[in-house]
Amino acid sequence: MGYTDDEAGGKTATAGQMLAEKLCVNKKNCWDGVSSEDVEKIRCFAADYTAFLDRGKTEREFTAAAVEVLTEAGFRDIEEVLSESGPLVPGTKVYQNNRGKSLVFAVIGRQSPEEGVNIVGAHVDSPRIDLKTNPLYEEAEFALLDTQYYGGIKNYQWTAIPLALHGVAIREDGTRVEIRIGEDEGDPVFTITDLLPHLSREQMQKKVSEAVPGEDLNVLAGSRPFRDDKAKDKVKLNILNLLHEQYGIVEQDFAGAELELVPAFKARDLGFDRSMIGAYGHDDKSCAYAALRAILDLAGSETPPPKTVVCLFTDKEETGSAGNTGAQSRLFENFIAYLLSKGNTTYSELLLRRALSRSAMFSADVNPAFDPNFDSVYDRKTASYFGKGIVLSKYTGSGGKVGGSDANAEFCGKVQAVLNRNKIQWQYGDLGKVDKGGGGTIAKYVANLGVEVLDCGIPVLSMHSPFEVISKIDLYTTYRGYAAFLRDMY
Repeated sequence: MGYTDDEAGGKTATAGQMLAEKLCVNKKNCWDGVSSEDVEKIRCFAADYTAFLDRGKTEREFTAAAVEVLTEAGFRDIEEVLSESGPLVPGTKVYQNNRGKSLVFAVIGRQSPEEGVNIVGAHVDSPRIDLKTNPLYEEAEFALLDTQYYGGIKNYQWTAIPLALHGVAIREDGTRVEIRIGEDEGDPVFTITDLLPHLSREQMQKKVSEAVPGEDLNVLAGSRPFRDDKAKDKVKLNILNLLHEQYGIVEQDFAGAELELVPAFKARDLGFDRSMIGAYGHDDKSCAYAALRAILDLAGSETPPPKTVVCLFTDKEETGSAGNTGAQSRLFENFIAYLLSKGNTTYSELLLRRALSRSAMFSADVNPAFDPNFDSVYDRKTASYFGKGIVLSKYTGSGGKVGGSDANAEFCGKVQAVLNRNKIQWQYGDLGKVDKGGGGTIAKYVANLGVEVLDCGIPVLSMHSPFEVISKIDLYTTYRGYAAFLRDMY
């Protein structure tokens, strides 16, 4: 039954319609009703994000760009602050840069950190192609680079596209060399070749996962020989000579280097309406950037936040969060211990455990958006959708929630209340149908410390591909959601 006519000729809702509005979930598209002023805010925020993303395609670059912004905003290195006498006063802004690949920073609140802190944690690594430790070789008078893919990729997506080489190498004398080739207009690029259709009959009969083996992701790096008829592997030698002339490195310097191949194209507006952003690295740099901006807003306020607010950027999430820059490291735990050690009470292990148990965190990570081209793997009732706002994922894992984090009902209720009070539209979203796959985030590693954690982020299309897609309004809504959580979660 539809609306009924009243005596004045207007429309009134039926009892059933009013009850449905009160009780049922019916998330609108966030673009509906957005003022022209807010559209401009969203556009500017998205433009700032794309510029930042182009600067920070790798975990090292993103961390360096974040430290630069934090320093400009008055954040100070934790080591410097720890060397000073006296407790941390509300409003103090500190950061710790961990080996240039992970980062944690905070604004001290009016309450002691002993009462718990509010955290947004994201990872700043993305799936990519890494060079092996002895990568450069010559075959059929081509110089090629041997690689090892990093994280969960579909190998075939990385062939026949322009690639840029990013990273660092350390020379024998200890000098650090930064390498970034393929991003500037005049730079050369690299590529992984693919087989022409005319000769790929056998290849195209294979499963997608077998069509391009990982061992065949060899990067084309050169074809011109060094001018010496008596030299061996002259094309390889010419490349080594060029690298030595420009960077002062020799072949042995590859052994410990961190050199990564990423798509050479820049972030771009997508669609006739420019409502979306296509780029490499939305997973998970879109959430990291939203968190960074939320912290900066709180840091710029005249009144310090009630609770200390913390942002955590980790590395290695795409490969399991292991290592001294991943979420399984002691970085976050140590940082909280540092803050407590500068408090008004004597530091103890019990004090740290109590602070962690009273803390709350958004595990800021993306969620797969419903894609009508592949609707068979999604549960429409629990999928996340473009334009419907920030995504809350109560649990992750695979199959029977194996290997994931599962937030408790009480904490979920508190989060929903905070977002509702701040008029921020949210949606719940799962990874997909139960037995179609699965995955995880950094949530479980922080939850293991006793912190209340809920996954919360941005819906993404084509996740883990060289060109992922997000909605500008979801990016902006997520930023507002992170700010509300950091400020208002008690």
